[in-house]
Amino acid sequence: MRLDTLLNLEKNNWKRTLIIIFLAQLASAVGFSTIFPFLPLYVAELGSSTGLKLEFLAGAVFSAQALTMMLASPFWGVLADRYGRKVMVVRANAGGAISILLMAFVQSAEQLVLLRALQGLLSGVISANNALIASIAPRRHTGFAMGLLQVGLGAGFALGPLLGGLIADWYGYREVFYVTAGLLLLSSLLVLVGVREDKEPYRAEGSHVQFFQVWKQSLARPGVKAAYTLRFLASLGRMLLVPVIPLFIVTLSALSFSENTFTGLVVGVSSATTTASAVILGRLADRVGSRKVVLICGMLTALLFIPHYFIVEGWQILLLQALVGIGVGGITPGISALLAGLSPQGEEGAAFGIDNAINAAGRMVAPLVGSAVAVWFGLRAVFLANGVIYLLAGLLTAVLLLGQRRTGRGREEFTKSA
Repeated sequence: MRLDTLLNLEKNNWKRTLIIIFLAQLASAVGFSTIFPFLPLYVAELGSSTGLKLEFLAGAVFSAQALTMMLASPFWGVLADRYGRKVMVVRANAGGAISILLMAFVQSAEQLVLLRALQGLLSGVISANNALIASIAPRRHTGFAMGLLQVGLGAGFALGPLLGGLIADWYGYREVFYVTAGLLLLSSLLVLVGVREDKEPYRAEGSHVQFFQVWKQSLARPGVKAAYTLRFLASLGRMLLVPVIPLFIVTLSALSFSENTFTGLVVGVSSATTTASAVILGRLADRVGSRKVVLICGMLTALLFIPHYFIVEGWQILLLQALVGIGVGGITPGISALLAGLSPQGEEGAAFGIDNAINAAGRMVAPLVGSAVAVWFGLRAVFLANGVIYLLAGLLTAVLLLGQRRTGRGREEFTKSA
């Protein structure tokens, strides 16, 4: 089959591929998030074989995965551009399935930490999905495509903890890992069978993969460093409240449920509004530009954190977090669409590999920053700190708009000054 025929076939089937990747993203997000609620409890049940503090090991099961993912993602991204993004999606899901299945058989918390580190090295599903969709979706529909992927991610993260909690209560912690591994394997098979990718036009020349050269080239493109800074700020802002929300809710009055149930409700409502707004704001970004959507959502989200400081009752944080979720629903896929527009065809894997590393760095740093602000200035100060982070993201986006221009193909670009 001729090359132009292959490319036309891919163009006509990008929506089909998007639906398949959406379903795979949903299944993998449910799978990964089923283990989140009880990992610290699993650590306590396993105990330490070396005498390390369980509090340290409970934190290490999260930070180890983020650290290794931060280190490995840029390499996987470059390999995706050379050997195809589909194979990287299959690899990420299969690698996650294997490492998580092994977690069901560990005998100590230290073994669990090591396998979480292995998971970070082998997985990276979100960046692999983003790179694949960015490479096949028309530029004028990138906002919608990234928004739909965010819907799959948000819905999965909303359903997963509930499923994991039910399985853990009915059968035990170890059985949850079997379910998670099965969902990731299902995602891998779905992409393997259902997605067609013509990777040949994107193959890098030469017999060796020049990782550092590719990264340097990607970072040198106008606007890319700023986009990565936005991603770090967005990741930092999204995760800053993780150690604070449960502690803050305990201090509130007029709660309709127990503190644990209400904490889950707050997180769930925020995830729900993020998911609902992602596609709507993604479509809007396709019409007016992703930077404008990120700018407006960043500024509004920053303003919403000011009244957080004065919360005294449960319904107030529930309402405000629901509104914050709407803003995040525009920011997260908006940055992905922005990065896709800045990445030339053939370099999407490298771009989103670095993007995933920066996102992992934000996830690793955010709980430490949030805890430090809470200790030094009080729990309420964390909300103001979060507002400052989103304000910085909005201001940075406003600066980027000064160097923006749009091509006739709907692709947004930066001038060198940006």
